[in-house]
Amino acid sequence: MANELEYATIFQQELDKQVVAQATSGWMEANAGLVKYNGGNEVKIPKINMDGLGKYDRATGFVGGSVTLEYETKTLTQDRGRTFMLDRMDVDETNFVATAANVMGEFQRTQVVPEIDAYRYSSISAQAIAAGSARGGYDPDAETILSEIKKDIHDIYDVAGEVPLVITVSMPVWAIISNSTEIMKFLSVIDFSRGEVKTKVRGIDENPIIPVPSARMKTKYVFYDGKTAGQEAGGFVADTNKAKNINWIITPRTAPIAISKTDKIRIFEPDTNQQADAWKIDYRKYHDLWIKDNQLAAIRVCIKEDLT
Repeated sequence: MANELEYATIFQQELDKQVVAQATSGWMEANAGLVKYNGGNEVKIPKINMDGLGKYDRATGFVGGSVTLEYETKTLTQDRGRTFMLDRMDVDETNFVATAANVMGEFQRTQVVPEIDAYRYSSISAQAIAAGSARGGYDPDAETILSEIKKDIHDIYDVAGEVPLVITVSMPVWAIISNSTEIMKFLSVIDFSRGEVKTKVRGIDENPIIPVPSARMKTKYVFYDGKTAGQEAGGFVADTNKAKNINWIITPRTAPIAISKTDKIRIFEPDTNQQADAWKIDYRKYHDLWIKDNQLAAIRVCIKEDLT
């Protein structure tokens, strides 16, 4: 039992770090610093309300004001999981950690990370469409793409001031940008951090550009349950009837609040596992994304197809 608990703790911590580092949306988790999470499917998000400035009176001094810090309880709607078997004959106790780490790492890289990215970008686009912060009907081309992106940037500046932004673009959009020598002349090289990973990326007005595979940049997905006929393989696919192509998403860096928690990893040794003579690994992932109401006006989403 001690070994099982130790292995589970190691995997849980490392898998959470891996999601932040590998997900193109991993930078959004930095905004969850004040979010309270105590396990399970609920988190508490802080909301600060305060009075504005009043007139200073030389006789009576300052006008009294108030500030309140409240926590709003949110439910993590994405509750996903899988169980895996590693046969005893293939994995003994001495190499279990290395083998299981390789299997779970590959699972996260190829299955979990793309799904989390896709959910987050589709969620942002849905919230932006509902708030009137999205526009459609633009098919990107090299002649107009830079001016169209800068138009959205300055629309955000007009609402929120010159706040730091992140420009997330689909890979086809990035191909247009990166293949144009004229556009590349206007892009700066800036530092960008995603968890513990620090890289240099191109940027517009010092705002980083993050290219994302187009399969993760749709407005609507179907997330398979892994049980229904035709869904046994699990994972996700774009909704063939409703999905539209997202050209780009521009948000203040502090706007999206993303949470992903591996809760929890359970490991059963072959002698404990009642189903098979194999190591059994249960993997469960909670995740979700929110945008505070007062931040929605400072987001811009550009979609290739018409919104109607």
